[in-house]
Amino acid sequence: MNSPSSAAPAAFPVPTASPVNVICMKWGTLYGPEYVNNLCRGVQLHLKRPHRFVCFTDDTTGLDPVVETAPLPALKMRDGETDTRWRKLSVFARDLAGLSGPTLFLDLDLVVVGSLDALFDAPGEFLVIRDDDLFRTKPFRWLNRKRDAFLAMVGNSSVFRYEFGAHADVLEDYLADPAQAAVDYEHEQQFLSDHMFRAGKLRYWPRQWCVSFKNDCVPKNLASFLRDPSLPEDARIVVFAGHPKMGEALNGGGQKWYRRIGDVTWLRKAWYGA
Repeated sequence: MNSPSSAAPAAFPVPTASPVNVICMKWGTLYGPEYVNNLCRGVQLHLKRPHRFVCFTDDTTGLDPVVETAPLPALKMRDGETDTRWRKLSVFARDLAGLSGPTLFLDLDLVVVGSLDALFDAPGEFLVIRDDDLFRTKPFRWLNRKRDAFLAMVGNSSVFRYEFGAHADVLEDYLADPAQAAVDYEHEQQFLSDHMFRAGKLRYWPRQWCVSFKNDCVPKNLASFLRDPSLPEDARIVVFAGHPKMGEALNGGGQKWYRRIGDVTWLRKAWYGA
């Protein structure tokens, strides 16, 4: 008979993380199916826990079979609205595609370059990029202190995480008066950020996780003629805020007289999932 010290350890099931969701949206013709397919591959490569990848779209043509699709949610906008970015607010509906649980929203024009698991482990009800982390602050913005404080609060909705169905009040508040929302806010991410801020739920990703290609990867000004773009340490996602756009950078474009964009082989490999 084995003594307690020599007995074989009891077999217990190894706990696994609950499934999470990664969602995106594609409408119109600005972004082709390759944006969704490559984004999906990037997520599969860099997210280890079980997950669903769902694309809400009005056109499934060319999407890989591994991409789960759902109809683009309808959203009532003000008459004549041309800024279709407001459609993002539709993902705050109580029920879409049977989704539930922690959900990461990703824009199509970004590249996943590192582990996404930490984005689900970070504490908070709603996490988003701080917009000021992607852009260089405009000169003299501080002269209007109220405006400066507001813009410093705003999140960039390229990457945000929330509990699906738990913030339907965001969508309800917008639908109560879309025309007034468009008057009070320049775009949906200002509306969304202000709503979450006033509810005490607004939190930001660590600065180094979601980086700007232009401002964080490309050396500044004339230094760009001496060094190629590089990936900052601990970056998880490269965001293309402003110019150049992702397609330009991947194809060797986006140059300025004062800014060279050199070899971006690492970016292409990350984009194509090589």
